[in-house]
Amino acid sequence: MQDELAQVGPRLRAARRARGWTLDELAERAEMSASTLSRLESGKRQASLELLLPLTRRLGIRLDDLLPDEAPDPRIRRPVIRRDGLIIVPLSPEGSPVHTYRITYPPVTRLPALRVHDGYEWFSVISGRLRLRLGAQDLVLGRGEAAEFDTRTPHAMSAAGGRPAQIISIFNDEGVRMHTHVADPS
Repeated sequence: MQDELAQVGPRLRAARRARGWTLDELAERAEMSASTLSRLESGKRQASLELLLPLTRRLGIRLDDLLPDEAPDPRIRRPVIRRDGLIIVPLSPEGSPVHTYRITYPPVTRLPALRVHDGYEWFSVISGRLRLRLGAQDLVLGRGEAAEFDTRTPHAMSAAGGRPAQIISIFNDEGVRMHTHVADPS
């Protein structure tokens, strides 16, 4: 709690400076002395509601704006999706504007059927070799190689050779539905 209170002064100063106001200008608008405001901003005076309310009103901010946001747990804890032999691990939180997955393609004897859908896909091979059929092109990408393509072009992917291929893949909402068969994340 003490660490959070220590940030009130610097945040108050930042809000004042963002409006281009001097200490004297804000102090006059909030009907307090510039000395009191200076001590608040530097942390030499303890903040109270009596002092902060007129300041936040003049600055057009909320009291909450003077306190740091609690950092959310950054870990992604979403269930693994297993579909058609693929292992699909979500790497971004639900509702994220960027949909990122680690996908493992098992070795197969036949390339899956070509598919078409709206959007774009980007991926990077992190292990193994990935076969990408993109329209008339039949490509094999190795570790460290990446590709981006318009998913309205008929395409299919599978592991190339006798071992799995693992990729990091980023796609839009339509790509999420096509690749994972999960409910719309938005």
